[in-house]
Amino acid sequence: MTAITVPTRDTVSPANQAMFDALQGQLGFVPNLYATFAYSENALGTYLALQSAKSSLSAKAREVVNLVVSQVNECEYCLAAHTALGKMNGFNDGQIIDIRTGTAPFDAKLDALAKLTRAIAIRRGHADQALIDAFFAAGWTKENLVDAIVTIGDKTVSNYLHAATRVPVDFPAAPALNVQRAA
Repeated sequence: MTAITVPTRDTVSPANQAMFDALQGQLGFVPNLYATFAYSENALGTYLALQSAKSSLSAKAREVVNLVVSQVNECEYCLAAHTALGKMNGFNDGQIIDIRTGTAPFDAKLDALAKLTRAIAIRRGHADQALIDAFFAAGWTKENLVDAIVTIGDKTVSNYLHAATRVPVDFPAAPALNVQRAA
């Protein structure tokens, strides 16, 4: 098996070096998965633009999507990163576990988002109409639906990159999920 190592600032293009510098300034470090995008001349910039794009979803709602999709895709890297980000966005440990199972029983609107996100991720977009109807009934809009799907795509990209490269996780590990839910 060919090992994929994390590129360093000195081994990436000047454009990617500038992005490494910006990430270092913003986050205090360059996350390994972001660095791995820099094997491509364009992927890191493209991915960062997607992640920072305007959305009708709040940061908290986007973390729901990120956690659900990362759990469906069993991405230990993104689960670790988004557990930390979920806490920064106001979720407690128990709520994060709930979200990872595809529910948010503590908030009806986020619960509809979590359930629909899980179905979309598992069924590759083919969600049950009842879940879409429940999403709208909970107060979400068509714009929110589109933005949730864009966020699902964003997270799927990073989940797949980690699955293919297995670069080291540089966030505290997410707790094990001992609950199995039916697809």
